[in-house]
Amino acid sequence: MKTLTITDAKKNLGRWLQAAARGDDIGIVSGADVIALRKVEVESTDYAWREYGVTDAELDRFEARLDADYTRLKKQGKLVVLTPEDLKKKLGL
Repeated sequence: MKTLTITDAKKNLGRWLQAAARGDDIGIVSGADVIALRKVEVESTDYAWREYGVTDAELDRFEARLDADYTRLKKQGKLVVLTPEDLKKKLGL
């Protein structure tokens, strides 16, 4: 394992992150501890739970509500499709 000081890790963070992503063992010394840099696989199916604690049931309810809101707004004519040029005009660019 390659161990680094916090200062060295900060100066060359991109380099060390790339090395960790390749599978190299990289550790940063913090006091009496060595903190390892490791690539972590995140699946989109568990992202809401891992990041926000949202359960599958809560996510399903949110998706159903979002679909209902989209359908309602579409029927009301409140959804507008803009081309990049239309958006620039609206923003005054």
